[in-house]
Amino acid sequence: MGPLLFLFRAPLVIIWIASSLLSVAVVYPFLPLSGRNAMNKSWSLALMKICGVQVRVHGQPMMSGAALWVSNHISWIDIFILSSIRCVAFVAKSEIRQWPIIGWLVAKAGTVFLNRRERQAIKTVSQQMEHRFTRGEVLGLFAEGTTSTGFDVLPFRSSLFEPAIHGGVSVQPIALRFYHRGVRSDYAAFVGEQNLVQNLCVLISTTGIMVEVDFLPVMSAEQCQEMGRTKVSAHAHELIGKAVRMKQPPGPG
Repeated sequence: MGPLLFLFRAPLVIIWIASSLLSVAVVYPFLPLSGRNAMNKSWSLALMKICGVQVRVHGQPMMSGAALWVSNHISWIDIFILSSIRCVAFVAKSEIRQWPIIGWLVAKAGTVFLNRRERQAIKTVSQQMEHRFTRGEVLGLFAEGTTSTGFDVLPFRSSLFEPAIHGGVSVQPIALRFYHRGVRSDYAAFVGEQNLVQNLCVLISTTGIMVEVDFLPVMSAEQCQEMGRTKVSAHAHELIGKAVRMKQPPGPG
């Protein structure tokens, strides 16, 4: 099944990439923000279909207004999973900008890149985040700073919670739980020595990938300003950690 499925899906991925590149180059420059957001969400939904990734949403995502979505991080497809629910502009490490094709696409989709080698990196990124918040956008933050196998949550970096607090926006923690054929699994995790192409090949060569996206209680802007970034980060980490470590099998979406 694996090789046959790969041969079926691989051309569809190539078509998706080509159409995305063409749209970004030709259509994007003439669209308002709302139009670009709609396109980004459509691309993400299409990629989930092509890769056979089923997304189940639990809880109540903030679907309008500025917000910071904070999530654990398992794979490069996390970006597209969340953007298939609401168009999200992510804060990501600058290395992603160098990924073949995907890096260029996520850059055009509005990703804010953080270069930790630059002394003023946090300040620059914070200014960009606050500007996005003033436009009513939702920004996604993988506060672990790297991917994991998805069975637990690595420590959070609290510095990038500050722009949300300073900008007076709410913070919503999100837990991602990956399953493979009904069992919690790290099958699709982008960890170790795999490169992006290898991980994509693994993903499109199998069936039964399902991701639960658990939207946890929103931390209001007022609550965040009272707590400060360190406590906000710790509370989000605690909520996400408990949800990630859930043992029960997936329930209905």
